[in-house]
Amino acid sequence: MSGTRKQGLTEAASANDVLSWLRQHQLTPVSVNEVSTRAKKSKRTRRRKRLKAAELAAFCSQLMTMVEGGIPVTTALETVAKDQEHPQFREVLQQVAEGMRNGEPFSESMSRFPTIFNKLSCAIVLAGETGGNLSLALGRLAEYYDNRDKLKKKVKSATSYPIFIFVFIVLAVVFIMAFIVPRFRTIFDQLGAELPAFTQAFLGFYDALRDNVAYIMGFTLLLIISTALVAKTKSGHCLFSKIALRLPLMGKVFSQAFVAMFCRTMATLLEAGVSVLDVFDILSGMTGNDTIRSAIVRTREHIVEGSNVSLGMATVGFFPNMVVQMTRVGEESGSLSRVLERTADYYERKVDATITAVMSLLEPIMIVTVGAIVMVVVLALYLPIFSMSDIGG
Repeated sequence: MSGTRKQGLTEAASANDVLSWLRQHQLTPVSVNEVSTRAKKSKRTRRRKRLKAAELAAFCSQLMTMVEGGIPVTTALETVAKDQEHPQFREVLQQVAEGMRNGEPFSESMSRFPTIFNKLSCAIVLAGETGGNLSLALGRLAEYYDNRDKLKKKVKSATSYPIFIFVFIVLAVVFIMAFIVPRFRTIFDQLGAELPAFTQAFLGFYDALRDNVAYIMGFTLLLIISTALVAKTKSGHCLFSKIALRLPLMGKVFSQAFVAMFCRTMATLLEAGVSVLDVFDILSGMTGNDTIRSAIVRTREHIVEGSNVSLGMATVGFFPNMVVQMTRVGEESGSLSRVLERTADYYERKVDATITAVMSLLEPIMIVTVGAIVMVVVLALYLPIFSMSDIGG
């Protein structure tokens, strides 16, 4: 009103709300511009695309607590979104809340973001909405994500240790070949003495590596690229899926981890009231292994043809006999979800035991491998020195 121009920031749902707020404060609006942070958000999103199961478990637990306390789902979503550190997840939750304000059910709003909320979470939330007990459904979902996160960490710890040791061995060999062997080679050339046969063979191997290092690196790079291209084809992906389940030591861990996940997921969905056919639909989309997916799809086909779940699983021939027997017991007693929960607990304990056994077996193998490499190098490089000392004596 005094003619002085003012500029500032305020938070509002729309530009019209800002205009109303300005007029209430006796200010004449000149322009209202929305502050955009999309570029920054997209950069952050590129850095971190995947959402961890632990974060989804925490989200479900927070939402369950607020819904149980009588807070509307839309308000609870907005509150939880403000505390999210993951920028993409925060934006998704805000859009889900916006969809609910426009009249969409919670499950339908979630289904618009399949990269964050998979079919399983949407199905459980839909069952909770239909049954009028959303907080219970969110609790089941939180427990499921928590168990899945624990299982993933166990499998990751089982695979990371051998990879670390392998990389360590490769770096140790490279260091020995690049820095230690050339110095001893210079000493041997200066002495001019005849070298033992073992040392000559070792130095011959060293010369072959040194002269062909470019070819070896090129072949390794070509092999990696070829493997990646073959894995993208349908037949190649199927082949690698079979190999992954038949790997020595680790194949057993992967198979048992899948069985535990399969039983846990099926139990969670059945407990939430999802139909058996929908359960197998969801399960088939939760694995990237073609062999496992084929087994789930064929089991579903048998169920569609009129077979019960346990018979369909037995006919496929992929599932362990214990899982088939426990499923049969659950069907006959009418408590399939509870039986599958216990089966999942059993296989998670089995994964722990297998990982412990694998680690106890791998440790001595790795120690012997490193010791053998060091022993070969030491013998090859010090045998000439011992020979010379014997001649001098």
